[in-house]
Amino acid sequence: MNVLVAGGAGFIGSHLIDALLAEGHRVVCIDNFFIGTKKNIEHLSGNPKFTFYEQNICDQDALSAVFDKENFDFVFHLAANSDIQASAKNPPIEYHNTYSTTFHLLECMRTHQVKKLFFASTSAVYGEKEGEHVAETTTPLEPISYYGAAKLGSEGLISAYSYMNRISVLIFRFPNVIGPRLTHGVIFDFVKRLKENPKELTILGDGTQSKPYMHVFDLVRGIITFKDGIQEGITLYNIGVETQTSVTRIADIICGKMGLENVKYRYTGGRGGWRGDVPVFAYNLDKIHSAGWQATWTSDETVAKTVEEVI
Repeated sequence: MNVLVAGGAGFIGSHLIDALLAEGHRVVCIDNFFIGTKKNIEHLSGNPKFTFYEQNICDQDALSAVFDKENFDFVFHLAANSDIQASAKNPPIEYHNTYSTTFHLLECMRTHQVKKLFFASTSAVYGEKEGEHVAETTTPLEPISYYGAAKLGSEGLISAYSYMNRISVLIFRFPNVIGPRLTHGVIFDFVKRLKENPKELTILGDGTQSKPYMHVFDLVRGIITFKDGIQEGITLYNIGVETQTSVTRIADIICGKMGLENVKYRYTGGRGGWRGDVPVFAYNLDKIHSAGWQATWTSDETVAKTVEEVI
């Protein structure tokens, strides 16, 4: 297949490109390096099946020119702002980088008759459910972050474009994803702070925030597994792990892996780390488990593995 990975220089996108190339597909990546980095894809330089365009996906004329030239069979849409704290301070980040990228990609798919799409959605669309094990059918969807709202709005656009243009769509709603090439998030921040000051660590919130953490290798394996054979319309899965890891537990794992003892934790207080943070989250994964996918590592195992990969 000829495939487009939008946002392919990002953390998840770059790993997906590796997997698609390993299957023998020809891969085109578009990224403007808002979140992604050149380092994530530098190992692909010279690969005859890989093409990179550095441009803004919201430039409709430039994007259409790429669609004209490349003749895509499948679009994998991972172009988004993934730093929720950044958009909490500057909401337009989500409009330009998460919601608008979805519209422009869908419009190019419509005009160029591309009929297959993968969309990277998020657990943030569910909002604050007080630890309820949310399923794909859980309602109402009430995101509390600009990020979650932009992803939910994108799902709405995809629903309409899918119906109106007979597009086959696979949507994954996933929680925190970590692993090699990580560029931000709690593990990235804690490791950086502890390298600067191994005696003390500031922890946002009260440390009891507890969420599932899944490894990027597990997520990519899921995308690769389910991308083939999707039917017209939308196929939606929660994907993740059944266990959760608290922020304090993450700090303990990192300190242990870095060989640090007697580190003083200083909590800022409050249930969430910041406004828009969902402090407790849990998934119902019955649907994807029934379809044959299981995570390789638990949440704690994923955190420990990631720390080993990034320190």
